[in-house]
Amino acid sequence: MTTRNENILIGEICDECDEITVVELCRICSVDEELVDELIAEGILEPTSYSPETTVLPYSSVRRTRTVIRMQRDLGLNLPGAAVALDLIDRIHLLQARIGR
Repeated sequence: MTTRNENILIGEICDECDEITVVELCRICSVDEELVDELIAEGILEPTSYSPETTVLPYSSVRRTRTVIRMQRDLGLNLPGAAVALDLIDRIHLLQARIGR
């Protein structure tokens, strides 16, 4: 008799148009709110709505936060450096989309 190890993954499909709160972003990316505040202050993340109770961000903030974490870990970039790198990456994607059309 053979045994099968089955892994069951549970998740949620999110659209880039969806929005999340800072608390959700912190949970998903395993970061603290202080880092998210610094990312917002540096212009890396842009809230769609901001209030003292709840800050809401586009779901694309997950990808951007994870990218910044990798840049800091792998390349030793500080937040201003990561902001410049993300801006350049965004411009490259925009130009590639234009070329594709």
